[in-house]
Amino acid sequence: MMSLALAGTLGPPPGARAQEAPAPRTTSPMGAAAMPTSTSGRPLTIQEAETIAIKNNPQITVGKLQALEAREFVREARSALLPQANLSVTAVDSEAGNRISAGYLTNPTVYPRAAAGASVSQLITDFGRTQNLVSGSVFAAKAQDQNAIATQQQIVLAVDEAFYNTLETKALLQVAEETVKARQDRVDQIQALTNAKLRSDIDLSFSKVDLARAKLLLLESQNNYEASLSTLSAILAFPDRQDFVVVEPPSQATPPAVDPGPLIQEALNQRPEVRAMQNDVAAASKFGKAEHDLWWPTVSAAGVVGAAPVRDDHISNWYGAVGVNINIPVFNGFLFNARAKSADMETEMRRKQLQDLQDNVARDVRNSWLDTQKAYERLSVTKQLREQAALALELASARYKLGLSSIVEYSQAELQETDAELQDTDAHYQYLVTQIMLAYQMGTIR
Repeated sequence: MMSLALAGTLGPPPGARAQEAPAPRTTSPMGAAAMPTSTSGRPLTIQEAETIAIKNNPQITVGKLQALEAREFVREARSALLPQANLSVTAVDSEAGNRISAGYLTNPTVYPRAAAGASVSQLITDFGRTQNLVSGSVFAAKAQDQNAIATQQQIVLAVDEAFYNTLETKALLQVAEETVKARQDRVDQIQALTNAKLRSDIDLSFSKVDLARAKLLLLESQNNYEASLSTLSAILAFPDRQDFVVVEPPSQATPPAVDPGPLIQEALNQRPEVRAMQNDVAAASKFGKAEHDLWWPTVSAAGVVGAAPVRDDHISNWYGAVGVNINIPVFNGFLFNARAKSADMETEMRRKQLQDLQDNVARDVRNSWLDTQKAYERLSVTKQLREQAALALELASARYKLGLSSIVEYSQAELQETDAELQDTDAHYQYLVTQIMLAYQMGTIR
């Protein structure tokens, strides 16, 4: 929240009719935001900002690519269930009848030949191991899809926060500009009265001090507005600051929910991070089952066929064979046991991470709901503050006009009125931001 503690227009001293104090300002807290400080830039609504960010932000593109990559891993795992076919061409020149004597237990005979053929193999069953690997990769791909959604929601949240921060800084800049103009008019007025010997030099000094403070505040407000535009441009993936004119969206301050319980339950069902972790747990569980299935036999079939147009006389001009192979694991140095236990521990770790994430989501939703409740109650408080400050300024203006108070009292009343107006404006935008944050924590932001 930015606090702008400056007085507005100060009236002349009591006396002649031409020296009456000016009427207090009646600008509504949202009036400043309704008047843009610049009309030369490109108008930008919050929907357009979200669309641009989703289209251009590189983090969203990375998330989508990771999701597409995970889907290819599913195809990779499923390929083990499909036939494997190969074509081979072999040409050998050797002394007829030579045998390979080293490196193998068998000593096959090598004949000179030139041949071509095809081989096909097909997994018949491994008692569910490959299917578990496929299922695990499917769950992992679903987790990546949810991670991509989570990344998009984070970008949308950042865009909305930057957008409303730009709106607020623009409103505060407008107030600062109006304050400088009012202070300058007051200095000119008191300068003329001082030259006419109707006011003292101390009144002129007070007004010039207030003008200097207003100019300092204007510089700070301009810097904050420029910084907010730079932040918004960066989130929208523009390398340079864009001269946007953010458009105030139609909004109504609706009261928050009475009970956070249903909100927490909805968050546990909707948050993409929770869904991603649930899929990660399922993927780890499927992988663990696949690791336990390593001890089951593997049954596969194979077939070959081909021709040898150039060959030794001991070789026929074609060949072909089919067969079934059963591979039964017996002992491998406890490798499969270690892999199965490691997978089980990974699954349990994922379950605990899911539990921790659910606890954190429930906490974040409850805290966001409390922030929304506080921000909503602040709306009525700042509205009352603004009304009372306006009434106090009106009374101070009447007292100053009747000569019952000094310039200090009137200046202080304008200071309080200006600060109350800024507080009310800030309360409005802060409540909108807390609503957006609550929607994000619930996983319903779009």
